[in-house]
Amino acid sequence: MPEGEQGMNVARIATFLAGFPESVSAMTLNRFCSSGLQAIWHVCTNILAGSLDVAIAGGTESMSMIPMGGNKIVPNLRLAEEYPDAYVSMGQTAENVAKRYEVTREEQDRFALLSHERALAAIERGDFRHQIVPLKTFKYDGRGNRVEFTFDTDEGPRPSTLEALSKLPPAFANPATGGTVTAGNSSQMSDGAAALLLMERKRAEELGCRPLAKLHGFVTVGVDPAVMGIGPALAIPKLMERVGKPLGVSLEDIDCCELNEAFASQAVYCIRELAKQGLDPKRVNPNGGAIALGHPLGATGAKLATQLVYWLKENKRRWGIVSMCVGGGMGAAGLFENLTL
Repeated sequence: MPEGEQGMNVARIATFLAGFPESVSAMTLNRFCSSGLQAIWHVCTNILAGSLDVAIAGGTESMSMIPMGGNKIVPNLRLAEEYPDAYVSMGQTAENVAKRYEVTREEQDRFALLSHERALAAIERGDFRHQIVPLKTFKYDGRGNRVEFTFDTDEGPRPSTLEALSKLPPAFANPATGGTVTAGNSSQMSDGAAALLLMERKRAEELGCRPLAKLHGFVTVGVDPAVMGIGPALAIPKLMERVGKPLGVSLEDIDCCELNEAFASQAVYCIRELAKQGLDPKRVNPNGGAIALGHPLGATGAKLATQLVYWLKENKRRWGIVSMCVGGGMGAAGLFENLTL
């Protein structure tokens, strides 16, 4: 969220820190969890409109620096009275999804375990090596000494077992009331940043760049804020109707779907519903998801787009989707095509 250290138009600040010329302008936008994907679409539409030529779109989030709700949240009193679900915590919405759509604790824990197993396997194979820019930085050891190191591997994925996950207490509800959402089957609070270079294919060829992928379209939907996690289950069908259908592409044709795992409860539900419409569950998050790899809100959309583009390229597959639920009761989705085949 554009607050605190991420305020003051953080995108413009990034251009200065990156050493770009002063002539390079920048803006920051906010659609919570889908901000990174929204930024990509914003740039694409501006390129098509002729107002941009070559641009970078992405996102960043430092959840270790910016608390949930920002520095100070001031609820709208009228909204709180007339639409109290607008201020329901994300964790509570996950509990609501689990209860309303009958997603069991075991289903959530099994899904979380699979996310970690897939992410660890992907790291072991080196699948992320071309996606991550190594960062030289420092940390302090137990004695207070400054130690320099290179950060090049996501810290979230870790070995676990179903038994260990099952012992974790509910994080957002009283166990006596049957809470099932835990720290183990929820996405991690993470720091992260991601960016993509965007331009028309003709311009890429003029610059000697080979395009990796094309974003054919992007949609958003609104849903009940009390169960905001169901967003992808509505956004993806809308995407396929408005964007996929004219291209002759259906859910059966999707080779990879990067569906943000805000919580296992909502991811399990969305995959269950989308499978009824033709999406193969085995093609969702093949290298793990946010439960293992983290969910740096502003960066997630761009991060997932990067993961998808590289997965399609390396596996020689054509079609992919990036989708996520969005705080406040929304869903977002984009359809990508691999151009390296």
